Amino acid sequence: MEPPSTPTTTSAPHRRRVALAAAVALAIASGGLAALTGTATAAGEPVTVQYRTSASGATADQAEPWIKVKNTGSAAVQLSQVKVRYYFKADSGSPGYRFACSWAVKGCANITGTFGTLAHPTATADRYLDIGFTSGAGSLAPGADTGDMQLRFYRADWQTVNQSDDYSFGASQTSYANWPKVTAQLAGSTVWGAAPEGNDPTDPPTDPPTDPPAGGQNLFDDFNYTTSSDQRISANGWNVRSNSGGPGVPGATWAPENVTFSSTGGNSVMNMRTSTSGTGESTKQTEVLTKAMKFKNGTYAARVRFADAPVSGPDGDHLVQTFFTINDLKAPMADDYSEYDFEYLPNGGWGESSNILYTTSWETYNPDPWQAVNQHTESRQSYAGWHDLVLTIDNSAIKYYIDGELFGTHDAAYLPERGMSINFNQWLIDFGGLSSSTARSYDEQIDYVLHVKDQVLTPAQVTTKINAYRTAGTNFEDTVSGS
Repeated sequence: MEPPSTPTTTSAPHRRRVALAAAVALAIASGGLAALTGTATAAGEPVTVQYRTSASGATADQAEPWIKVKNTGSAAVQLSQVKVRYYFKADSGSPGYRFACSWAVKGCANITGTFGTLAHPTATADRYLDIGFTSGAGSLAPGADTGDMQLRFYRADWQTVNQSDDYSFGASQTSYANWPKVTAQLAGSTVWGAAPEGNDPTDPPTDPPTDPPAGGQNLFDDFNYTTSSDQRISANGWNVRSNSGGPGVPGATWAPENVTFSSTGGNSVMNMRTSTSGTGESTKQTEVLTKAMKFKNGTYAARVRFADAPVSGPDGDHLVQTFFTINDLKAPMADDYSEYDFEYLPNGGWGESSNILYTTSWETYNPDPWQAVNQHTESRQSYAGWHDLVLTIDNSAIKYYIDGELFGTHDAAYLPERGMSINFNQWLIDFGGLSSSTARSYDEQIDYVLHVKDQVLTPAQVTTKINAYRTAGTNFEDTVSGS
Protein backbone atom coordinates (compact mmCIF):
# COMPACT_ATOMS: atom_id res chain seq x y z
CA MET A 1 0.00 0.00 0.00
CA GLU A 2 1.11 3.53 -0.75
CA PRO A 3 -0.01 7.00 0.36
CA PRO A 4 -3.34 8.14 -1.06
CA SER A 5 -2.57 10.59 -3.84
CA THR A 6 -5.99 11.89 -4.86
CA PRO A 7 -7.47 13.98 -2.04
CA THR A 8 -11.25 13.99 -2.20
CA THR A 9 -13.60 13.57 0.76
CA THR A 10 -11.65 15.18 3.55
CA SER A 11 -12.58 15.77 7.16
CA ALA A 12 -9.81 17.20 9.30
CA PRO A 13 -10.95 17.59 12.90
CA HIS A 14 -8.79 19.38 15.43
CA ARG A 15 -6.83 17.34 17.93
CA ARG A 16 -8.22 17.16 21.41
CA ARG A 17 -8.06 20.50 23.20
CA VAL A 18 -6.67 20.34 26.72
CA ALA A 19 -8.45 23.28 28.28
CA LEU A 20 -12.15 23.02 29.05
CA ALA A 21 -14.41 26.06 28.85
CA ALA A 22 -16.04 27.64 31.91
CA ALA A 23 -18.93 25.80 33.48
CA VAL A 24 -22.52 26.45 32.49
CA ALA A 25 -24.54 24.85 35.25
CA LEU A 26 -27.54 22.70 34.50
CA ALA A 27 -28.84 21.45 37.83
CA ILE A 28 -30.67 18.14 37.67
CA ALA A 29 -31.78 16.46 40.86
CA SER A 30 -30.81 12.83 41.18
CA GLY A 31 -34.12 11.46 42.45
CA GLY A 32 -37.61 12.38 41.39
CA LEU A 33 -38.46 9.27 39.46
CA ALA A 34 -42.19 9.76 39.86
CA ALA A 35 -42.03 13.10 38.05
CA LEU A 36 -40.72 11.51 34.88
CA THR A 37 -42.91 9.87 32.24
CA GLY A 38 -42.44 6.21 31.33
CA THR A 39 -40.38 5.58 34.46
CA ALA A 40 -39.16 2.27 35.84
CA THR A 41 -38.53 2.61 39.57
CA ALA A 42 -35.66 1.03 41.45
CA ALA A 43 -37.75 -1.08 43.80
CA GLY A 44 -38.01 -4.61 42.51
CA GLU A 45 -36.21 -3.84 39.26
CA PRO A 46 -33.20 -5.94 38.22
CA VAL A 47 -30.94 -3.09 37.04
CA THR A 48 -30.27 0.52 38.00
CA VAL A 49 -27.93 3.03 36.40
CA GLN A 50 -25.62 5.37 38.27
CA TYR A 51 -24.12 8.38 36.53
CA ARG A 52 -21.58 11.13 37.03
CA THR A 53 -19.84 13.54 34.69
CA SER A 54 -16.10 14.13 34.75
CA ALA A 55 -16.38 17.30 32.64
CA SER A 56 -15.96 20.62 34.43
CA GLY A 57 -18.94 22.22 32.78
CA ALA A 58 -21.63 22.05 30.15
CA THR A 59 -19.33 23.46 27.47
CA ALA A 60 -16.36 21.23 26.79
CA ASP A 61 -14.28 19.46 24.17
CA GLN A 62 -16.28 16.29 24.71
CA ALA A 63 -19.13 14.85 26.74
CA GLU A 64 -17.93 12.47 29.44
CA PRO A 65 -20.76 10.40 30.89
CA TRP A 66 -19.30 7.98 33.40
CA ILE A 67 -21.65 5.09 34.09
CA LYS A 68 -22.11 2.21 36.50
CA VAL A 69 -24.73 -0.49 36.03
CA LYS A 70 -25.85 -2.17 39.25
CA ASN A 71 -27.73 -5.43 39.72
CA THR A 72 -30.49 -4.57 42.18
CA GLY A 73 -32.41 -7.78 41.59
CA SER A 74 -32.18 -11.25 43.10
CA ALA A 75 -30.67 -13.12 40.12
CA ALA A 76 -27.47 -12.81 38.11
CA VAL A 77 -27.64 -10.49 35.09
CA GLN A 78 -25.75 -11.17 31.86
CA LEU A 79 -24.31 -7.81 30.80
CA SER A 80 -24.59 -8.75 27.12
CA GLN A 81 -28.37 -8.46 27.67
CA VAL A 82 -28.10 -4.90 29.05
CA LYS A 83 -28.29 -1.72 26.98
CA VAL A 84 -27.90 1.73 28.53
CA ARG A 85 -29.17 4.77 26.60
CA TYR A 86 -27.90 8.35 27.08
CA TYR A 87 -29.94 11.14 25.43
CA PHE A 88 -28.59 14.42 24.07
CA LYS A 89 -29.30 17.30 21.70
CA ALA A 90 -27.04 17.42 18.64
CA ASP A 91 -25.10 20.66 18.29
CA SER A 92 -25.89 22.83 15.29
CA GLY A 93 -23.60 22.06 12.38
CA SER A 94 -22.12 18.91 13.90
CA PRO A 95 -21.01 16.40 11.22
CA GLY A 96 -21.63 13.54 13.64
CA TYR A 97 -20.28 12.07 16.86
CA ARG A 98 -17.71 9.46 17.85
CA PHE A 99 -17.70 7.24 20.89
CA ALA A 100 -14.68 6.27 22.98
CA CYS A 101 -14.00 4.44 26.20
CA SER A 102 -11.13 5.87 28.25
CA TRP A 103 -11.11 3.18 30.95
CA ALA A 104 -13.46 0.59 32.39
CA VAL A 105 -13.24 -2.02 35.12
CA LYS A 106 -14.90 -4.49 32.73
CA GLY A 107 -12.44 -3.59 29.95
CA CYS A 108 -13.08 -1.12 27.14
CA ALA A 109 -12.90 -3.99 24.64
CA ASN A 110 -16.13 -5.29 26.18
CA ILE A 111 -18.08 -2.05 25.83
CA THR A 112 -19.75 -0.81 22.66
CA GLY A 113 -21.18 2.58 21.77
CA THR A 114 -23.64 3.24 18.94
CA PHE A 115 -25.42 6.49 18.07
CA GLY A 116 -29.00 6.77 16.90
CA THR A 117 -31.68 9.35 16.07
CA LEU A 118 -34.84 9.70 18.14
CA ALA A 119 -38.17 9.15 16.42
CA HIS A 120 -39.70 12.10 18.29
CA PRO A 121 -37.15 14.89 18.88
CA THR A 122 -37.65 17.14 21.89
CA ALA A 123 -36.11 20.43 23.01
CA THR A 124 -33.44 18.51 24.95
CA ALA A 125 -32.89 15.39 22.87
CA ASP A 126 -32.80 14.32 19.24
CA ARG A 127 -29.93 11.81 19.42
CA TYR A 128 -28.90 9.03 21.75
CA LEU A 129 -25.87 6.93 22.59
CA ASP A 130 -26.53 3.24 23.20
CA ILE A 131 -23.95 1.64 25.47
CA GLY A 132 -23.79 -2.13 25.23
CA PHE A 133 -21.63 -5.03 26.37
CA THR A 134 -20.01 -7.99 24.69
CA SER A 135 -20.20 -11.44 26.26
CA GLY A 136 -16.67 -10.86 27.54
CA ALA A 137 -18.08 -8.40 30.10
CA GLY A 138 -19.53 -11.38 31.95
CA SER A 139 -22.36 -11.15 34.46
CA LEU A 140 -23.30 -9.25 37.61
CA ALA A 141 -24.22 -11.08 40.78
CA PRO A 142 -27.05 -9.60 42.87
CA GLY A 143 -25.81 -6.41 44.51
CA ALA A 144 -22.74 -6.11 42.25
CA ASP A 145 -22.03 -3.34 39.78
CA THR A 146 -19.82 -2.90 36.75
CA GLY A 147 -17.48 -0.44 38.44
CA ASP A 148 -16.32 2.64 36.56
CA MET A 149 -17.04 2.95 32.87
CA GLN A 150 -15.26 6.16 31.92
CA LEU A 151 -16.97 6.90 28.61
CA ARG A 152 -16.85 9.89 26.31
CA PHE A 153 -18.12 11.12 22.98
CA TYR A 154 -17.20 14.07 20.85
CA ARG A 155 -18.00 15.86 17.61
CA ALA A 156 -16.31 14.41 14.53
CA ASP A 157 -14.85 17.87 13.81
CA TRP A 158 -13.65 18.31 17.40
CA GLN A 159 -15.57 21.55 17.86
CA THR A 160 -16.91 22.44 21.30
CA VAL A 161 -19.75 20.31 22.67
CA ASN A 162 -22.57 22.18 24.40
CA GLN A 163 -24.28 19.93 26.95
CA SER A 164 -26.51 22.58 28.55
CA ASP A 165 -29.53 21.39 26.53
CA ASP A 166 -28.77 17.66 26.77
CA TYR A 167 -31.51 15.61 28.45
CA SER A 168 -29.20 13.14 30.20
CA PHE A 169 -26.46 15.58 31.24
CA GLY A 170 -26.15 16.58 34.90
CA ALA A 171 -23.63 19.36 35.54
CA SER A 172 -23.83 18.93 39.31
CA GLN A 173 -23.39 15.14 39.18
CA THR A 174 -19.72 14.92 40.13
CA SER A 175 -20.13 11.69 42.09
CA TYR A 176 -22.05 8.54 41.24
CA ALA A 177 -25.76 8.46 42.04
CA ASN A 178 -28.87 6.84 40.57
CA TRP A 179 -29.79 8.78 37.45
CA PRO A 180 -33.25 8.27 35.90
CA LYS A 181 -32.48 10.41 32.84
CA VAL A 182 -30.39 7.51 31.52
CA THR A 183 -32.47 4.45 30.64
CA ALA A 184 -31.57 0.78 30.81
CA GLN A 185 -33.00 -2.18 28.98
CA LEU A 186 -32.62 -5.83 29.96
CA ALA A 187 -33.30 -8.37 27.21
CA GLY A 188 -35.16 -5.71 25.26
CA SER A 189 -37.44 -4.47 28.06
CA THR A 190 -36.99 -1.09 29.75
CA VAL A 191 -36.22 -1.67 33.44
CA TRP A 192 -34.79 1.68 34.53
CA GLY A 193 -35.21 5.39 33.88
CA ALA A 194 -37.38 7.60 31.71
CA ALA A 195 -36.76 8.60 28.11
CA PRO A 196 -37.63 12.05 26.74
CA GLU A 197 -41.38 12.18 26.20
CA GLY A 198 -42.56 9.98 23.33
CA ASN A 199 -39.24 8.15 23.00
CA ASP A 200 -39.41 5.01 25.07
CA PRO A 201 -36.43 2.82 24.08
CA THR A 202 -38.77 0.10 22.85
CA ASP A 203 -40.32 2.50 20.30
CA PRO A 204 -38.98 1.98 16.78
CA PRO A 205 -36.23 4.56 16.13
CA THR A 206 -35.75 6.31 12.80
CA ASP A 207 -32.49 4.42 12.31
CA PRO A 208 -32.51 0.97 10.64
CA PRO A 209 -33.46 -1.93 12.92
CA THR A 210 -30.68 -3.44 14.99
CA ASP A 211 -31.50 -7.06 14.20
CA PRO A 212 -29.18 -8.20 11.39
CA PRO A 213 -30.67 -10.06 8.44
CA ALA A 214 -31.07 -13.77 9.02
CA GLY A 215 -29.09 -16.33 7.09
CA GLY A 216 -26.55 -15.38 4.47
CA GLN A 217 -22.89 -16.28 4.08
CA ASN A 218 -20.57 -15.16 6.86
CA LEU A 219 -16.96 -15.16 7.95
CA PHE A 220 -16.42 -14.62 11.68
CA ASP A 221 -13.23 -15.16 13.63
CA ASP A 222 -12.71 -14.37 17.30
CA PHE A 223 -8.97 -15.15 16.94
CA ASN A 224 -9.10 -17.77 19.66
CA TYR A 225 -5.72 -19.38 18.88
CA THR A 226 -2.64 -20.32 20.87
CA THR A 227 0.39 -19.30 18.76
CA SER A 228 1.10 -18.23 15.19
CA SER A 229 1.90 -21.87 14.38
CA ASP A 230 -1.49 -23.11 15.65
CA GLN A 231 -2.69 -25.46 12.88
CA ARG A 232 -6.23 -24.10 13.19
CA ILE A 233 -5.11 -20.76 11.75
CA SER A 234 -4.26 -22.30 8.39
CA ALA A 235 -7.23 -24.67 8.56
CA ASN A 236 -9.49 -21.66 9.03
CA GLY A 237 -8.12 -20.03 5.91
CA TRP A 238 -5.54 -17.60 7.30
CA ASN A 239 -1.90 -17.07 6.40
CA VAL A 240 0.54 -15.55 8.89
CA ARG A 241 2.95 -13.93 6.50
CA SER A 242 6.59 -14.96 6.35
CA ASN A 243 7.44 -14.41 2.68
CA SER A 244 9.53 -11.43 1.62
CA GLY A 245 8.38 -8.31 -0.21
CA GLY A 246 6.77 -4.96 0.45
CA PRO A 247 5.45 -2.81 1.82
CA GLY A 248 7.95 -1.56 4.38
CA VAL A 249 11.48 -0.31 4.80
CA PRO A 250 14.06 -2.01 2.53
CA GLY A 251 15.51 -5.12 4.18
CA ALA A 252 12.59 -5.66 6.56
CA THR A 253 11.24 -9.17 7.07
CA TRP A 254 7.80 -10.47 8.02
CA ALA A 255 7.91 -12.32 11.34
CA PRO A 256 5.18 -14.87 12.16
CA GLU A 257 6.55 -15.25 15.68
CA ASN A 258 5.57 -11.62 16.35
CA VAL A 259 1.90 -12.58 16.00
CA THR A 260 0.64 -13.75 19.39
CA PHE A 261 -2.68 -14.43 21.10
CA SER A 262 -3.96 -13.65 24.58
CA SER A 263 -7.15 -13.11 26.55
CA THR A 264 -8.27 -9.60 27.46
CA GLY A 265 -11.42 -9.05 29.49
CA GLY A 266 -12.62 -12.55 28.66
CA ASN A 267 -12.12 -12.13 24.88
CA SER A 268 -9.33 -13.64 22.84
CA VAL A 269 -7.21 -11.00 21.10
CA MET A 270 -4.63 -11.21 18.31
CA ASN A 271 -1.55 -9.06 18.83
CA MET A 272 0.66 -8.03 15.91
CA ARG A 273 4.05 -6.62 16.98
CA THR A 274 6.41 -4.73 14.69
CA SER A 275 9.91 -4.16 16.01
CA THR A 276 13.06 -2.39 14.84
CA SER A 277 16.42 -1.07 15.94
CA GLY A 278 16.54 1.55 13.24
CA THR A 279 17.79 -0.53 10.30
CA GLY A 280 15.98 -2.48 7.61
CA GLU A 281 17.70 -5.70 8.65
CA SER A 282 16.53 -5.31 12.26
CA THR A 283 12.93 -4.53 11.29
CA LYS A 284 10.37 -7.29 11.77
CA GLN A 285 6.88 -6.53 10.48
CA THR A 286 3.62 -8.47 10.81
CA GLU A 287 0.73 -9.39 8.54
CA VAL A 288 -2.22 -11.81 8.76
CA LEU A 289 -4.42 -12.36 5.70
CA THR A 290 -6.95 -14.77 4.26
CA LYS A 291 -5.55 -17.22 1.73
CA ALA A 292 -8.68 -16.98 -0.41
CA MET A 293 -9.60 -13.92 -2.45
CA LYS A 294 -13.33 -14.60 -2.28
CA PHE A 295 -14.68 -11.49 -0.53
CA LYS A 296 -16.40 -8.76 -2.51
CA ASN A 297 -19.67 -6.92 -1.79
CA GLY A 298 -21.19 -6.88 1.67
CA THR A 299 -20.11 -5.81 5.15
CA TYR A 300 -16.61 -5.98 6.63
CA ALA A 301 -16.03 -5.27 10.32
CA ALA A 302 -13.24 -5.55 12.87
CA ARG A 303 -12.52 -4.25 16.35
CA VAL A 304 -8.97 -2.93 16.29
CA ARG A 305 -6.73 -1.31 18.89
CA PHE A 306 -4.38 1.30 17.47
CA ALA A 307 -1.42 2.62 19.46
CA ASP A 308 0.25 6.04 19.43
CA ALA A 309 3.38 5.00 21.31
CA PRO A 310 5.73 2.00 21.25
CA VAL A 311 5.50 -0.73 23.86
CA SER A 312 9.13 0.03 24.65
CA GLY A 313 11.96 2.15 23.32
CA PRO A 314 11.98 5.58 21.64
CA ASP A 315 9.02 6.83 19.62
CA GLY A 316 8.98 8.41 16.18
CA ASP A 317 9.02 5.74 13.47
CA HIS A 318 6.55 6.28 10.65
CA LEU A 319 4.28 3.31 11.31
CA VAL A 320 1.16 2.09 9.48
CA GLN A 321 -1.51 0.08 11.34
CA THR A 322 -4.21 -1.38 9.12
CA PHE A 323 -7.38 -3.32 8.38
CA PHE A 324 -8.07 -3.71 4.65
CA THR A 325 -9.26 -5.83 1.73
CA ILE A 326 -7.23 -6.24 -1.46
CA ASN A 327 -6.61 -8.32 -4.58
CA ASP A 328 -3.52 -8.62 -6.76
CA LEU A 329 -2.48 -6.03 -9.34
CA LYS A 330 -2.14 -8.13 -12.48
CA ALA A 331 -0.51 -5.34 -14.48
CA PRO A 332 0.24 -1.63 -13.98
CA MET A 333 -3.06 0.32 -14.03
CA ALA A 334 -5.08 -2.91 -14.36
CA ASP A 335 -8.76 -2.01 -14.24
CA ASP A 336 -9.83 -5.01 -12.13
CA TYR A 337 -7.64 -4.12 -9.13
CA SER A 338 -9.44 -3.34 -5.85
CA GLU A 339 -8.36 -2.27 -2.37
CA TYR A 340 -10.25 -0.73 0.58
CA ASP A 341 -8.20 0.50 3.54
CA PHE A 342 -8.35 1.67 7.10
CA GLU A 343 -4.79 2.96 7.70
CA TYR A 344 -3.67 4.70 10.90
CA LEU A 345 -0.34 6.54 10.99
CA PRO A 346 0.28 7.39 14.68
CA ASN A 347 3.46 9.39 13.97
CA GLY A 348 2.51 10.72 10.57
CA GLY A 349 4.30 9.90 7.35
CA TRP A 350 3.62 10.37 3.64
CA GLY A 351 4.16 14.10 4.20
CA GLU A 352 2.05 14.27 7.38
CA SER A 353 3.74 15.49 10.57
CA SER A 354 1.40 13.92 13.13
CA ASN A 355 -1.26 11.24 13.62
CA ILE A 356 -3.71 10.74 10.78
CA LEU A 357 -6.22 8.06 9.79
CA TYR A 358 -7.03 7.34 6.15
CA THR A 359 -9.85 5.38 4.59
CA THR A 360 -9.04 4.77 0.92
CA SER A 361 -10.88 3.13 -1.97
CA TRP A 362 -8.64 2.15 -4.88
CA GLU A 363 -9.41 1.76 -8.57
CA THR A 364 -5.85 1.00 -9.69
CA TYR A 365 -2.24 2.16 -9.61
CA ASN A 366 1.13 2.02 -11.36
CA PRO A 367 4.01 1.22 -8.99
CA ASP A 368 6.75 2.68 -11.21
CA PRO A 369 6.48 5.52 -11.97
CA TRP A 370 4.01 5.99 -9.16
CA GLN A 371 0.50 6.81 -10.32
CA ALA A 372 -2.68 6.20 -8.32
CA VAL A 373 -6.41 6.31 -8.92
CA ASN A 374 -8.23 6.34 -5.60
CA GLN A 375 -10.57 8.25 -3.31
CA HIS A 376 -9.89 8.83 0.34
CA THR A 377 -11.15 10.42 3.53
CA GLU A 378 -8.77 11.52 6.28
CA SER A 379 -8.90 12.64 9.91
CA ARG A 380 -5.95 14.28 11.64
CA GLN A 381 -6.27 13.29 15.29
CA SER A 382 -5.28 10.50 17.64
CA TYR A 383 -7.10 7.21 17.28
CA ALA A 384 -5.20 5.44 20.04
CA GLY A 385 -7.34 2.76 21.69
CA TRP A 386 -10.03 0.32 20.61
CA HIS A 387 -12.23 1.19 17.63
CA ASP A 388 -15.04 -0.55 15.78
CA LEU A 389 -14.27 -0.35 12.06
CA VAL A 390 -17.02 -1.13 9.52
CA LEU A 391 -16.81 -1.07 5.72
CA THR A 392 -19.86 -1.65 3.53
CA ILE A 393 -19.86 -2.20 -0.22
CA ASP A 394 -22.98 -2.54 -2.36
CA ASN A 395 -23.68 -1.76 -6.00
CA SER A 396 -23.90 1.99 -5.43
CA ALA A 397 -21.32 3.12 -2.86
CA ILE A 398 -18.52 2.30 -0.42
CA LYS A 399 -19.02 3.49 3.16
CA TYR A 400 -16.59 3.57 6.07
CA TYR A 401 -17.73 3.78 9.71
CA ILE A 402 -15.70 4.31 12.86
CA ASP A 403 -17.29 3.67 16.24
CA GLY A 404 -20.78 3.71 14.78
CA GLU A 405 -20.40 7.02 12.94
CA LEU A 406 -20.15 7.43 9.18
CA PHE A 407 -16.56 8.46 8.38
CA GLY A 408 -16.55 8.55 4.59
CA THR A 409 -18.63 7.66 1.53
CA HIS A 410 -16.83 6.84 -1.72
CA ASP A 411 -18.13 6.72 -5.27
CA ALA A 412 -19.43 3.77 -7.24
CA ALA A 413 -16.53 4.26 -9.66
CA TYR A 414 -14.33 2.47 -7.10
CA LEU A 415 -16.49 -0.63 -6.60
CA PRO A 416 -14.68 -4.00 -6.72
CA GLU A 417 -14.74 -6.06 -9.90
CA ARG A 418 -13.47 -9.32 -8.42
CA GLY A 419 -12.86 -11.02 -5.10
CA MET A 420 -10.37 -9.86 -2.46
CA SER A 421 -8.61 -11.13 0.62
CA ILE A 422 -9.07 -9.72 4.14
CA ASN A 423 -5.88 -8.39 5.73
CA PHE A 424 -4.34 -6.88 8.83
CA ASN A 425 -0.77 -5.63 8.82
CA GLN A 426 1.62 -3.31 10.64
CA TRP A 427 4.70 -1.97 8.92
CA LEU A 428 7.19 0.90 8.74
CA ILE A 429 7.25 3.52 6.01
CA ASP A 430 10.59 4.78 7.36
CA PHE A 431 12.22 5.65 10.66
CA GLY A 432 10.76 9.16 10.79
CA GLY A 433 14.13 10.81 11.20
CA LEU A 434 14.75 8.79 14.37
CA SER A 435 18.46 8.00 14.40
CA SER A 436 18.41 5.85 17.55
CA SER A 437 19.61 2.24 17.37
CA THR A 438 17.71 1.39 20.55
CA ALA A 439 15.24 -1.44 20.02
CA ARG A 440 11.57 -0.47 20.00
CA SER A 441 8.34 -2.28 19.23
CA TYR A 442 4.75 -1.35 18.39
CA ASP A 443 1.56 -3.36 18.90
CA GLU A 444 -1.69 -3.47 16.93
CA GLN A 445 -4.44 -5.68 18.39
CA ILE A 446 -7.49 -7.26 16.78
CA ASP A 447 -10.48 -8.53 18.76
CA TYR A 448 -12.54 -10.03 15.91
CA VAL A 449 -13.24 -9.85 12.19
CA LEU A 450 -16.58 -10.26 10.40
CA HIS A 451 -17.67 -10.39 6.77
CA VAL A 452 -21.29 -10.78 5.69
CA LYS A 453 -21.56 -11.46 1.98
CA ASP A 454 -23.86 -9.27 -0.14
CA GLN A 455 -25.60 -7.71 2.88
CA VAL A 456 -25.12 -4.14 4.10
CA LEU A 457 -25.35 -4.05 7.90
CA THR A 458 -25.46 -0.96 10.07
CA PRO A 459 -22.83 -0.70 12.83
CA ALA A 460 -25.56 -1.54 15.34
CA GLN A 461 -26.43 -4.67 13.37
CA VAL A 462 -22.75 -5.65 13.35
CA THR A 463 -22.66 -5.34 17.15
CA THR A 464 -25.78 -7.48 17.47
CA LYS A 465 -24.31 -10.15 15.20
CA ILE A 466 -21.00 -10.23 17.10
CA ASN A 467 -22.85 -10.50 20.42
CA ALA A 468 -24.89 -13.41 19.03
CA TYR A 469 -21.74 -15.29 18.01
CA ARG A 470 -20.19 -14.78 21.43
CA THR A 471 -23.34 -15.65 23.32
CA ALA A 472 -23.46 -18.91 21.34
CA GLY A 473 -19.78 -19.58 22.10
CA THR A 474 -18.86 -19.55 18.40
CA ASN A 475 -15.17 -18.75 17.84
CA PHE A 476 -15.08 -19.26 14.07
CA GLU A 477 -17.43 -19.62 11.12
CA ASP A 478 -16.81 -19.43 7.37
CA THR A 479 -19.70 -20.14 5.05
CA VAL A 480 -18.63 -17.67 2.35
CA SER A 481 -18.42 -19.14 -1.12
CA GLY A 482 -16.33 -17.68 -3.93
CA SER A 483 -17.33 -14.23 -5.18
